[in-house]
Amino acid sequence: MGVEDQDRRTGRAAVSATVAAVGLDQRFVGRAYPPTDPYEVGREKIREFADAVGDPSPVYRDPAAARAAGHPDVIAPPTFAFLLSVRANEVIVTDPELGLDYGTVVHGDQSFEHHRPIRAGDRLVVTAHVDAVSSRAGNEFLTLRSEVTTEGGEAVVTARTMLVARGTAGRATAAEAEGVSA
Repeated sequence: MGVEDQDRRTGRAAVSATVAAVGLDQRFVGRAYPPTDPYEVGREKIREFADAVGDPSPVYRDPAAARAAGHPDVIAPPTFAFLLSVRANEVIVTDPELGLDYGTVVHGDQSFEHHRPIRAGDRLVVTAHVDAVSSRAGNEFLTLRSEVTTEGGEAVVTARTMLVARGTAGRATAAEAEGVSA
């Protein structure tokens, strides 16, 4: 299997070209990863995110406005969950046994099912799942699900992400490249 190198642009581990020669391993479908360490949601982080996405709503900045809207504290914009899910999914996309060549990846789709708003003061954990691996038109599709809950297990958000590995369909899987049968 490939050797991990440091990606100078992102600072993340990057899998060498040895892995790039293989396709996605179907045996990952159904795999769940351990929950992340807790992430404490802060008011300032919510405000920064709202500013970044250009949403001026006072419920993202002003505790009194949030309380007047029925929330115990400021809430996060709906897409704030992306910050949490992308961190959790990193363990999947950097797993060399999956066979994902991240240099070929584009973001295909993202959706959120909110069970309740993310609030300042929440301590959230994320469990990442591989829901599907498929290929069509020369591309491979990796569908990931991130279950965001409080430390106590209360469901907050289900985030779904589809990543598209362009031009990688038809490559041998990592297991096939090593001569291992599925």
